[in-house]
Amino acid sequence: MAGLGYTTFDTSVGRCGIAWGQAGIVGVQLPEARELETRRRLLQQYPDARELLPPGDVQVAIDGIVALLNGKAVDLSDIALDTYDIPDFNCRVYEAIRRIPRGETRTYAEIAIHLYVSGAINAVSNAVARNPFAIIVPCHRALAAAGRTSGFAGNAGIVTKSRLLSIEGALAGRATNLFDALLPVAPPRPQG
Repeated sequence: MAGLGYTTFDTSVGRCGIAWGQAGIVGVQLPEARELETRRRLLQQYPDARELLPPGDVQVAIDGIVALLNGKAVDLSDIALDTYDIPDFNCRVYEAIRRIPRGETRTYAEIAIHLYVSGAINAVSNAVARNPFAIIVPCHRALAAAGRTSGFAGNAGIVTKSRLLSIEGALAGRATNLFDALLPVAPPRPQG
């Protein structure tokens, strides 16, 4: 892919990466343990990308990701994605996931039924696992089974998924577990 750019940026969960081309965002990389590892993973996926200042539409995506990870209600569904090399079925899954409202989740089975392919639960799972657009396509809202925060391929796996769902308020009413100690604590609200 010629003409790809990338950059890294700070968020409340660590330094993320984003890559783009002429048609839109080609990938988002969640933070690894160190920025160097985040860059390395991004460049493994997009070896022709050059580090550049993000154009306006990419900066809008970055600002939205940062805001969402800070707990703000942000709609990222209008951000242009470059899906040229992505199978049609996966694109359909990603569009369905983009329509899951913040603070809600859907199971792979519910997504398959929504797509009128009720027997394609494994195909939905595989598409979610291959999602190159983390956060913009909020695959953390897609669950293997209701209430089970498993099956996430991001750095720290289930911890990352639980953390993202917690930021969005999707874990309210759920019993606490071992991983909750790793979730961000909301800063105290100013009195006044």
